[in-house]
Amino acid sequence: MRKETKCIQAGYTPGNGDPRMIPIIQSTTFRYDSSEAMGKLFDLEAEGYFYTRLQNPTNDMVAAKIAALEGGTAAMLTSSGQAASFFAVFNIAGEGDHVISSSTIYGGTFNLFNVTMRRMGVDFTFVDPDCSAEELEAAFRPNTKAVFGETIANPALIVLDIEKFADAAHAHGVPLIIDNTFATPINCRPFEWGADIVTHSTTKYMDGHDTSVGGCIVDSGNFDWMAHKEKFPGLCTPDESYHGITYAEKFGKEGAFITKCTAQLMRDLGAIQAPMNAFFLNLGLESLDVRMKRHVENAQKVAEFLEKNEKVAWVNYPGLPGNKYYDRAKKYMPEGTCGVISFGIRGGRAAAEEFMKHLNVAIIATHVADAHTCILHPANSTHKQLTDEELTAGGVGPDLIRLSVGIENVDDIIDDLAQALAEV
Repeated sequence: MRKETKCIQAGYTPGNGDPRMIPIIQSTTFRYDSSEAMGKLFDLEAEGYFYTRLQNPTNDMVAAKIAALEGGTAAMLTSSGQAASFFAVFNIAGEGDHVISSSTIYGGTFNLFNVTMRRMGVDFTFVDPDCSAEELEAAFRPNTKAVFGETIANPALIVLDIEKFADAAHAHGVPLIIDNTFATPINCRPFEWGADIVTHSTTKYMDGHDTSVGGCIVDSGNFDWMAHKEKFPGLCTPDESYHGITYAEKFGKEGAFITKCTAQLMRDLGAIQAPMNAFFLNLGLESLDVRMKRHVENAQKVAEFLEKNEKVAWVNYPGLPGNKYYDRAKKYMPEGTCGVISFGIRGGRAAAEEFMKHLNVAIIATHVADAHTCILHPANSTHKQLTDEELTAGGVGPDLIRLSVGIENVDDIIDDLAQALAEV
């Protein structure tokens, strides 16, 4: 099936007389006729469900749809995108291990890695996403277990050279983990460019309607864990906390990563997505292809309008021919990138604050990547504690405005921006 059809039909095929839509299995537990039958589930010798903290049928059907869209072999839903990023890394890296990450990843993920996971004993090296192959090579250590990056950085909108990072990771026998939230599998499938694991904040474009926080991890099924078993004992040696199972042997490279993530991390940490949220997520997925086309079309027109407006000092959008990442975006995302734009207004912080007061269509909100046009002035909200000098050093200048272009009529969006700019 092509991606448009997968958005509608993948993950769940109803039988004769079955519900047309994915059913919501809103139950914590599941009944069995015998202890022996349940025991086979606990030993991972049979398929089924016994407690929603680990797995739930609704979640698994939606995860299967996302796996099909990404071209992966297995997937799992999590309670948030943060949980997905944490599980994806912590599944293979623990105390005494090292991970390489792009330095321009989403701030929440950066803090997760640089603060919280360091407290767990995992060390991180952050590299410029535009570093040379030699600089990237120099970041590796004997205890490096993974490389992490974002298809399109949030909010810097840097397009990652996926092949460069994949080649470096594979040369050292470790997987490349890519957060594909902004591009979605509609505009980019990182597995086709060498990535091994993909994560998503499904809260964004996949849900698309501000209803449900969630995340997802997808395994490509391509990384051969047993070929590098000395690096990944958690996958390649018996797990004494789960009946001595060796995941890579029992489930192969197609299923080992997600099975361990479920049987071990989800069991212990319980960051499961609620079945009702998974149901809402599925509704969003059904229109994902249609919406992403509209997001990209609208954002391109808005970016072109802003670029020509004399009140606007600069515009950052990979779809603009003059953008630094235009050619790279065309390579990895020939059908478009996403709907998020950043720009600056002449006059700095004061001008940006005045502009924000006059918006009517664009909603001032911390969220991005949904059907509504959302806008944020970080210097006056999420980054308000920083001085102008600190903002500039961090790449989020006092004039920067982040605009997430929705799927409304684009002329209404442009008219709204134009009248607000006229007030500056």
